[in-house]
Amino acid sequence: MAPFPSTGSAGTPGTRWGSIGAAVHLGFAVLLVASAVRYLMRHSATDNVLVLGLAAAACLLYAAVAVLAERGRPGMAWMFALVAVWSGLVIAAPSFAWCSFALFFLARRALTGTAAYVAAGATAFATAAGLFRLSDGTDPAMVLGPLAVGLMLTLVHDRIAHDANEQVRLHAEISQAQAGLAASERRAGTIAERERVSREIHDTVTQGLASSLLLLEAADRAWPAPAAKAGLHQATGLLRSNLSETRSLVHELASPGLDTSPLPEALLIAARQYMPAARLLVTGDPREVPAEVRHALLRVVQSAAANTRLHAGATAATVTLGYLPGAVTLDIYDDGAGFDPLAAAPPSDAGGYGLRAMRQRVEQLGGVFAVESGPGEGTIVAAQLPAAPLTEQNRGGAL
Repeated sequence: MAPFPSTGSAGTPGTRWGSIGAAVHLGFAVLLVASAVRYLMRHSATDNVLVLGLAAAACLLYAAVAVLAERGRPGMAWMFALVAVWSGLVIAAPSFAWCSFALFFLARRALTGTAAYVAAGATAFATAAGLFRLSDGTDPAMVLGPLAVGLMLTLVHDRIAHDANEQVRLHAEISQAQAGLAASERRAGTIAERERVSREIHDTVTQGLASSLLLLEAADRAWPAPAAKAGLHQATGLLRSNLSETRSLVHELASPGLDTSPLPEALLIAARQYMPAARLLVTGDPREVPAEVRHALLRVVQSAAANTRLHAGATAATVTLGYLPGAVTLDIYDDGAGFDPLAAAPPSDAGGYGLRAMRQRVEQLGGVFAVESGPGEGTIVAAQLPAAPLTEQNRGGAL
């Protein structure tokens, strides 16, 4: 069994051994001095020379082993020299038996594996022999006591060392898991940002270019009729607006042309970029809404109007903005060809991102999104968003 981990930073097992080790070393010094004084008071000068010499040698060896252990350097030879000197001392003067506790812990600190058990066991047997000699060989408890205490200390020490090592292992696993979680969060953030940018590009650049292409193709077919010139003029205006939107994407994905107007007016401008005949209805008392809600409403109107222009063949489109006490609603209706929402094609290089992008915008803000349509029945795109900004906790739940 490995000894206690080496001294480390605050809160680590090494720090705990540092405080325990200091107490063990201090206890050894106090007990050694007390035992020496007690021995000097009870024995003749002739006996004192040998015992005090052994005590001084044990003290020096103890210090050497403790220093080597703190520095993480090998000290097996020094430790077994200490055990040998200590065995002679405790057998010659059982008064020093109390210091055996410190030697036991030092042995487990300085050595590992079998060597640690051998050194600790030798200390226990030497202490038992010294105490048994002190009883003149008449008290078996003097033998069994040190051995039993040594066994108990071994079991306790092994358990503490196991728990300390387990804590180190768990700490390493937690650190690794935290690093993995941070990497996952970074990847998720990157994916979310890519989705956000893809929605912005789809709702502005892609839709505008597609509508401009339709206008130019229609003008080409009608050229040189007056209607062709009107189509060219409208396509030019749409391309200019699209260029402004592209510049806005480069600069924080803002929409200066729309964000400076009241929300109803901005929604109507956004719809008429693609459906010049679109009209607006407002219900409830108009008021300011959070910037993120306003931005989502604008993009939903742009995307829905572009889809109407490209796919519906509608003659009329109506945008309805409703102010409720705790929410704001948006409906975009057209009288076009309609479609089956359940049979809509999945997103691909040819398109199909509009409805998914609209739904993601609304639901990420804690709102509700729905599409009602059918072949030949026109289409209604509806959204309801909270009128107050979401907290980070609620936003995470909405995702």
